[in-house]
Amino acid sequence: MLFGRKQKNPIKIADKKIVDWTYTTCGYCSTGCAIEVGKNEQGDVVGTQGVGNADVNRGKLCVKGIFEHELFDSPGRGKTPLLRKQTSENFREANWDETLDHTADEIKRIQKKYGRDAFAVVSTGQIFTEEFYTLGKVVRGLLGTNNYDGNTTLCMASAVSGYKRSFGSDGPPGCYEDFEHTDCLMAWGSNLPEQHPIIYWRMKEAKEKRDFPLIVIDPRVTMLAQFADIHLAIVPGTDVVLMNSLLHVIFAEGLEDKAYIKANTVGIKALKEEVANCDPATAYKICGIDEDTIRNVARLYAKAGVAMNIWTMGINQSTHGSDGVVGLNNLSLVSGNVGKPGGTSLSITGQCNAMGTREWSSCSGLPGYRTLENPEHREEIGKFWNVDPEFFPKKRGLAQTDIFPAIETGQVKGLWLIATNPMTSMANTPRIRKMLDKLEFLVVQDAYEDMECVEYAHAFLPAAVWAEKEGVMTNTERRVNMVRQVVPPYKQSKSDFDIFKELGKRFNADNKVKFSDTVAETFDEMRELSKGRLLDMSGMTHELIEEKRGIQWPYTEEQASKDEAPPTGGKRLYTKNATFSFPDGKARLIALPFIDNNERPDNAFPFWLNSGRLVEHFHTRTRTGKVGNNNKYSPIPFMEINPDAARQLGIEHQSYVRCVSRRGDAIVMAMLTQRIAKDAIFIPFHFYDCVNRLTLGLLDPHSRQPAFKQAAVRIEKLEDQEAAAQMNKEMRTY
Repeated sequence: MLFGRKQKNPIKIADKKIVDWTYTTCGYCSTGCAIEVGKNEQGDVVGTQGVGNADVNRGKLCVKGIFEHELFDSPGRGKTPLLRKQTSENFREANWDETLDHTADEIKRIQKKYGRDAFAVVSTGQIFTEEFYTLGKVVRGLLGTNNYDGNTTLCMASAVSGYKRSFGSDGPPGCYEDFEHTDCLMAWGSNLPEQHPIIYWRMKEAKEKRDFPLIVIDPRVTMLAQFADIHLAIVPGTDVVLMNSLLHVIFAEGLEDKAYIKANTVGIKALKEEVANCDPATAYKICGIDEDTIRNVARLYAKAGVAMNIWTMGINQSTHGSDGVVGLNNLSLVSGNVGKPGGTSLSITGQCNAMGTREWSSCSGLPGYRTLENPEHREEIGKFWNVDPEFFPKKRGLAQTDIFPAIETGQVKGLWLIATNPMTSMANTPRIRKMLDKLEFLVVQDAYEDMECVEYAHAFLPAAVWAEKEGVMTNTERRVNMVRQVVPPYKQSKSDFDIFKELGKRFNADNKVKFSDTVAETFDEMRELSKGRLLDMSGMTHELIEEKRGIQWPYTEEQASKDEAPPTGGKRLYTKNATFSFPDGKARLIALPFIDNNERPDNAFPFWLNSGRLVEHFHTRTRTGKVGNNNKYSPIPFMEINPDAARQLGIEHQSYVRCVSRRGDAIVMAMLTQRIAKDAIFIPFHFYDCVNRLTLGLLDPHSRQPAFKQAAVRIEKLEDQEAAAQMNKEMRTY
């Protein structure tokens, strides 16, 4: 008997007759995959492929990267600048000079009437590093507003804050290669298969070769948790308690690296005193992880030859996000796992160039990890830019999450949004809507004119998307990689680099502040400013970066002059004793009391609300929602709910329900799954007017990052499924 088809029909890959490939880097997540975009004989962009000799992805791509070339002609692209006096009026098409003149006039009017800081700027993690640097020069050197930040505050601010508190500087100390050397991996609030599939592939390949224990800490049974050796289903928002209890066991059993602690850290006494109060039995009552498991995990981690911690938004997006990062750094330092192969504390960054904005945008300071608080740094940049150092503020202004409430109170009157969509990404959407509506002037710079915030804009600046321009980006492991231009900007859109320079001219009548003519010349400015800094890039050039498929910083001129083999750059930071970025060269061990200020489930709102990413979508779906091969996998807002909880509520699989919080409500499709605890639900954050209608967004006191992961909701069964389906559709329609 024959089983299956009598005649096999193997899958055939269509020959797209590509004759020209252009090297570039993926513009979605922070993995930093090297890709090539292909054109046919007619010059049409028809395909994308991974670059085989690039160390990051070694030829592999996820579903977003595979179809990234479809972005060039995706619907909703901005064709021409748009203007209107009132948001109640329709936009009219305008030319660039008129639009930029009007924008500059409005900025000047607001700053003259209300003060320089009454106009705010909120940027992104999605443009190129040379563009970030140029924007910083415009904002810090010409506009002079101190209310300037990036949307990376929503994803990476706690990692930045935690690194600075522990090590004295931002900058992830490890790299992907560490998976190949580690003897134990703890992943905290990180679902690599869906968030960063290619990093997951690197980790999985390494684990298959060496079979190190994988410990996943996450309230939800994520895909990564399913593959873990140990899954700790922690109570949301209690990571610091678990970290302190692990340290308690390590100290109690003498498992710490005493020599490393003595040579490289300060603060051990206070840390020991704090964690002495957090024995495993006490911790269990708070974090939900039993005493024996805590002891077992602590021993696995501390007794490993080398061990590493990785984390993503599950740690960062919390009221104790910065403390959570410090807690992981404490674990790494106490066990001597910093700066060595396989031993690291590695944040997995969110956006493709979130590192670039941290390094060069001047959002929280000045270029090259310089601070506004340091007079020498202000003097150095002032001299380099030909700006009076006294023009710079003496300390950082408002973070993004404080800029929006400042609109509410009347402190901020005008706003410039650049490649960011707070109507979808910020917590408490109904409140954000009212804030944007209150602005005297809103200018939106984006590749898509149908992006939700444009509804509230007075001016729209159409920007080029991704590989319609050139520049570099920095990935999670500090690897700088090149994006080459594949096609010219769409219609009348311009690169962000050109838009920044053109608007800057309106504030630079005497041409005092100089701007480089090209992106490559701008990179040369950055190279010069990086010399001697932690992020020294002085040995890099655009050509060398492309040739070597990316180079990790630090990479100095001296390294470049000696490198005969392909340069590797600085794989790891803090590889020698006492090389941390504090004056004494030592890292800080910091005692972390647990402050329980989460919104918790109660009788009125009995479910924990968690949110996160899907592999096929990116952030606010401004791009992936328009690519059919991405959108088809999850085109509608949905929630995961435990079958037992659904049964008690009378909710059927794939029926529509209403989720209600103290802020608002959202209509979603119920998907029954055992991946979620009985007292919790999970909703992807990609959909407009959905999960962030519910979130509270309490802020971390150090990083000002919102707690997207902890809120309380109730679930209501809906009788009119047809009406609910229509409401759900409206949450996903462009």
